[in-house]
Amino acid sequence: MSSTVKLIIAVLAGAGLGAGLLNLYISSGTGAPNQSSDSEDKKPLYWVAPMDSNYRRDKPGKSPMGMDLVPVYEEDKSADDHGPGAITIAPHIVNNLGVRTSKVDSTRIQSEINTVGYVNYDENKLIHIHPRVSGWVEKLYVKSSGDPVVKGQPLYTLYSPQLVNAQEELLIAMKSNNRSLINAAKERLKALQLSIVDIEKLEKTRNVQQSITFHAPQAGVVDGLKIREGFFVKPGNTLMSIGELDSVWVEAEIFERDVSIVEEGLPVSMTLDYLPGREWTGIVDYVYPTLNSKTRTLRVRLKFANSDLALKPNMFAQVVIHANHPGEALLIPKEAVIRTGSQDRVVLALGEGQFKSVAVQIGRVTEGYIEILEGLIEGDEIVTSAQFLIDSESSKSSDFKRMSHDEKPSSVWTQGNINEFNVVERLVNITHGPLEAWDMPGMTMNFEVSDQVEFEQLKAGQNLHFEVTRSESGMFSIIGIHIMSDPVIEETQQVKSEPAWVQGEIIQVDAKQRMLKITHGPIEEWEMPGMTMHFSVADDIEISSLHEGQSLHFQVNKTEDGFYISIIHVMSSDEIASDGK
Repeated sequence: MSSTVKLIIAVLAGAGLGAGLLNLYISSGTGAPNQSSDSEDKKPLYWVAPMDSNYRRDKPGKSPMGMDLVPVYEEDKSADDHGPGAITIAPHIVNNLGVRTSKVDSTRIQSEINTVGYVNYDENKLIHIHPRVSGWVEKLYVKSSGDPVVKGQPLYTLYSPQLVNAQEELLIAMKSNNRSLINAAKERLKALQLSIVDIEKLEKTRNVQQSITFHAPQAGVVDGLKIREGFFVKPGNTLMSIGELDSVWVEAEIFERDVSIVEEGLPVSMTLDYLPGREWTGIVDYVYPTLNSKTRTLRVRLKFANSDLALKPNMFAQVVIHANHPGEALLIPKEAVIRTGSQDRVVLALGEGQFKSVAVQIGRVTEGYIEILEGLIEGDEIVTSAQFLIDSESSKSSDFKRMSHDEKPSSVWTQGNINEFNVVERLVNITHGPLEAWDMPGMTMNFEVSDQVEFEQLKAGQNLHFEVTRSESGMFSIIGIHIMSDPVIEETQQVKSEPAWVQGEIIQVDAKQRMLKITHGPIEEWEMPGMTMHFSVADDIEISSLHEGQSLHFQVNKTEDGFYISIIHVMSSDEIASDGK
């Protein structure tokens, strides 16, 4: 083996599992790397960074990460059996990369929609108690909300001149022996909620009752008791409500993307924090017809049996709706899909060490699987780990639509470390390397995180290989990520940065979230350049007095949860003019 080949192997050993490591062991066809003596006479086509295959140079040198560039030689393409983009990796490299594969299966999608809800009364069995006449409450038999009652139990006694007059009218009609008047008087007493027992007693004794006792129309518990003894009430007053708890409703909300698979009758399981280990089963009782325009969620009503009365109104519950999608679908593991802003890809395992990236169209996404609508067939074998490295090499020669060299790409890949992140605004602050395709140097800046990237994966201190796009407004967005390494945090490293003072101008005020969007100057203490970013505001600052366009001199703090402002000084026009000088 020549000294050149030995040097190349040594570089590979030090480079780790970067995308450049593949270059010496990957060919465009089925053949393995050329080991013949002719390879000694070949000249490198170019040199590439071990950790970023997009970083190429025409001579040896160092990568942006300080690693030696690796030479890439022309390979034999005579055995290209699988079209553009097919690559071959030596078996030991496949093993070193930890490549795992999985079959594409056709099966029924079973979705579990996880959400939360609140326990309420079954409103079909909730009765409100109103008086039909004006009067005074002389006796109250239920003393507080939550008291249990049984059907027919006395609730309150009412003195009402109207009820006295109505009873006297019946007695007068009985003396006249006019059947029509008697029936009319009885009907009026019934309309005023006198019980049949009270009416029969009046007919028998012919004694007018000055006070009438009203009884519970059903069993249940008292809710919303709004009277006390001595209260004057009149028609329209709600005295109390009686609700049954043998069954309860749970009001929950689901995201818009799940609306199509939720229907009445689906099984539901529910757990509550107050009773760990117990699970209730119920059904979807009703799906409301309109979405909430602000939260983009849809309300659903769930029904549960509650024979032991363990479920109480206003309890907080965790709910799982079990939905079955109609028909079968092609499913692959969620981690196998490389999702970008313009295209979703999967790496096919073609056999004998050959791989190829193919574009796919995805459908529904479940907890651990993604439906494939186009691009794969049942029985295909796909790569589920290390696919980012293989895809990086395969995409160079694949039959995807690619931009010409004189055009700037719509997205670029780079590498960097996460410094801070803001969950509310989906922002991350990253120190990254140069974006040469866009003529940008390495720096520390804020990035938006698109909805297709799972924000929960991101942590401060992570090393990322990520894809960036730039919108017309100039904001940079992350549309694809590959986590290179997670942070190892020592207790001695968990030290908060000292506060810093900086000057800036308010661009936007979000009083509800207590957030300010500010264009500020450099923060020299933290070696941060001037930029536009979001800050949370301390609770003791009156945010309602702030508005767009104000110039501020403010103290900013950097914590694990992001940036927040602890002190604000609104600059006067004289201070702004003096500062401009």
